[in-house]
Amino acid sequence: MRIATWHVELTRKGPGLLLRDILTGDPQAESVADTVAHISPDILLLTGIDYDMGLAALSALADAIEARGTAFPHRFALRPNSGLMTALDLDGDDRTGGPRDAQGYGRFAGQGGMAVLSRYPVVTEEVRDFSALRWVELPGARLPEMDGAPFPSAAALEVQRLSSTGHWDVPVNLPDGGRVHLLAFAATPPVFDGPEDRNGKRNHDEIALWTAYLDNRLDDPPPRGPVVVIGNANLDPLDGEGRHEAMAALLSHERLQDPRPGSSGGATAAKTQGGANSTHKGDPALDTADWRDLAGPGNLRVSYVLPDADLLVVGAGVAWPSETAPAPSAAALRHHLVWVDVAPPVRP
Repeated sequence: MRIATWHVELTRKGPGLLLRDILTGDPQAESVADTVAHISPDILLLTGIDYDMGLAALSALADAIEARGTAFPHRFALRPNSGLMTALDLDGDDRTGGPRDAQGYGRFAGQGGMAVLSRYPVVTEEVRDFSALRWVELPGARLPEMDGAPFPSAAALEVQRLSSTGHWDVPVNLPDGGRVHLLAFAATPPVFDGPEDRNGKRNHDEIALWTAYLDNRLDDPPPRGPVVVIGNANLDPLDGEGRHEAMAALLSHERLQDPRPGSSGGATAAKTQGGANSTHKGDPALDTADWRDLAGPGNLRVSYVLPDADLLVVGAGVAWPSETAPAPSAAALRHHLVWVDVAPPVRP
């Protein structure tokens, strides 16, 4: 069973534009369809894809993938926090109504959401959605402050949700009668803020939410069956900006294992460590994103598939462009698909 995630950056400047582009053969969407069909996962979490109520854009993309030989009859998404506007100043710029004043950054409701494509049935009636959890409700939350006062205000923190996009526990039924729970999320980048480190602390706590869930420190108990933490953490365990403690705790959690997927397709030559001022502490073979501009951080590992410790991992990789794998268009080049092959869980 192949489980994968990809931060596809299929976002547009307004609602409905992604659907238009997919239906008219947009090169970025075509490249995404090519690559997904080539890797052919059984379960795929897409992050960075615009959401619409009828899942029209997601269905159009799934149809394009199916036309290339990989079918996903089961498609699931919930409304994300991205673009969910509030009436408050959430970023401290003394203005309201901007994309950073939404519960998660977004110019419109649903910009840059998440979606699951699956060969196997998603148990939609048993999905747990933690996206409405307020940041202050997370045990041990690292809330932003400026000069000892809540940032940007006590009123803002009272309504601020933790999830910048979403946190979902998505059960998927497997052909042998077993079940796996996808713990899916997409965290905010730990940058683009000020000395209060609002985004850095939020990124830390978005990652820490899954540790709290697995440790039974939330109101909902964790699932008893196998889990897979999956998505875009927007944080490398060792390199780049951000608070790395939560990522280290998640990677070493007793219920999980880190397959440490390396590059598939022999594309290591393309994986420069980049960034004029970067020093790469981690293994470049694990990187999933490529920021090659001179002022950028270089390559980082930011997307993850972390299977349950009780699952047998039989393969893993990162689908960097190579001579043997389709290369995404320039618009989708920064992030790459991460996949892990596991043996299906044995039923009790």
